[in-house]
Amino acid sequence: MADWEKLFVPDTPLLEIVVRGSVMYLALFALLRVILKRESGTTGVTDLLVIVLLADAAQNGMSGGYTTITDGVLLVAVIIGWSYVLNAVAYRWSVAARLIRPGSLVLVRDGRILRRNMRRELITDEELHTQLREQGISSLGDVHEVRMESDGRFSVTTRTPGRSGTGGSSPG
Repeated sequence: MADWEKLFVPDTPLLEIVVRGSVMYLALFALLRVILKRESGTTGVTDLLVIVLLADAAQNGMSGGYTTITDGVLLVAVIIGWSYVLNAVAYRWSVAARLIRPGSLVLVRDGRILRRNMRRELITDEELHTQLREQGISSLGDVHEVRMESDGRFSVTTRTPGRSGTGGSSPG
């Protein structure tokens, strides 16, 4: 027979769950948004593995050993709530949007590589040229602009009208 009280009555103070969930969500958000920007463009097997490992590592910090369904549901609600709040803040205030959703970064302008921006994102010449080749561009001379978008993908506009494209793969 099921012990309904043990299943649904929280055994961890609700405020503690909210604080733990908030701190872990914001810490993971900052790490993933700032540090791993280049790696977030697509989701492959290795990305999935990283997400699972992050979730497992973060679980202990968030849960504090909760055992009831209510504790787990509240923790999930806190995490989803923070995601919604940050998206709403970014939508309403452009200053916050620049922090929450960083803009694109120009890597090439008029056929010239912008070394400072390449260093900032730790992108090698070979990575850049690989992205250009994947889009059918063999020469930097054909490029008007290459941008690394906020999700880590490259978008390219060429000097020749009708030959622009967006990178479908992440740089890493």
